[in-house]
Amino acid sequence: MKLTPEQLAEFDKEGFLFFPSLFSPEETKTLTDAVPELYSHRAPYNVREKGSDAVRTNFAAHMTSEPFARLARHPRMIEPVESLLGEKLYMHQFKVNGKMGFEGDVWQWHQDYGTWLNDDMMPTERAMNVAIFLDDVNDFNGPLMFIPGSHKKGVVEAKHDLTTTSYPLWTVDDDLIRQLVARGGDKGHYDAEGNYVPGGIISPKGPAGSMILFHSCLVHASGSNLSPWNRVAVYLSLCAVSNHIRRHKRPEYIAHRDFSPITCLPDDCLTKDYPVETPWKNGVPASALETSLEPFGSTVAPVDAQASEGATS
Repeated sequence: MKLTPEQLAEFDKEGFLFFPSLFSPEETKTLTDAVPELYSHRAPYNVREKGSDAVRTNFAAHMTSEPFARLARHPRMIEPVESLLGEKLYMHQFKVNGKMGFEGDVWQWHQDYGTWLNDDMMPTERAMNVAIFLDDVNDFNGPLMFIPGSHKKGVVEAKHDLTTTSYPLWTVDDDLIRQLVARGGDKGHYDAEGNYVPGGIISPKGPAGSMILFHSCLVHASGSNLSPWNRVAVYLSLCAVSNHIRRHKRPEYIAHRDFSPITCLPDDCLTKDYPVETPWKNGVPASALETSLEPFGSTVAPVDAQASEGATS
């Protein structure tokens, strides 16, 4: 799937692209049917909500589950990001976030690249997030919120929040959020026909199977899920191969260490059983839990002094 010049221009301006219903109900069901098995394990790669048994994030499903291993090689996700970054990609991170009904907690305002720089020594922001809805996303079940154009600010100052949720996260100060939102049009307005025209915050919503591409510096968040409807989504962080991380501060199930270029499967790979490897199907190896604070490989720019401990963006 190639992006048009108009889509490339829109991404440059806004920092994200939204593709409603990109995957069919049949394709999406292949993935949703595999989620209960992922979430059933008591393992470090399943992070649960604070004070709850509900899974907040499952890491590295593409290493344990064949449907997700096929998704990780799907041309509808890989090819657009290759168009944007102009290079072959590797999988930096793979998450299945489960914002479950009544239990899904907030994701504070943050950028993802700040963590990738500070923890993983990723040299530049030449990485991208892809989100795929496995449930319908509506106004009430904790949809993503973006500040359009905020990626143009580059890496912004952040603080390490260790208390709000079960996830330690580098979060953006409220005053800066106010500034970014105001610059983007503040709270929006209603047009002559009574339709709401968004301002400084955008929240893409749509049916299961919809997909969002968004820049690694785009400031984003989501509220808690007070509805009875789950909001499970897959998040893939795809990085240009030449921009691979230079430090293994975090375990491999969070920040991957295989920098091999992704080879796409055929477009029907979610409905046909193309062979794929799932090397962690029988357990995560001990080596994937080993970490180091020492950099390796090519020299990169100095890392910000706010380097985080255990951040999981």
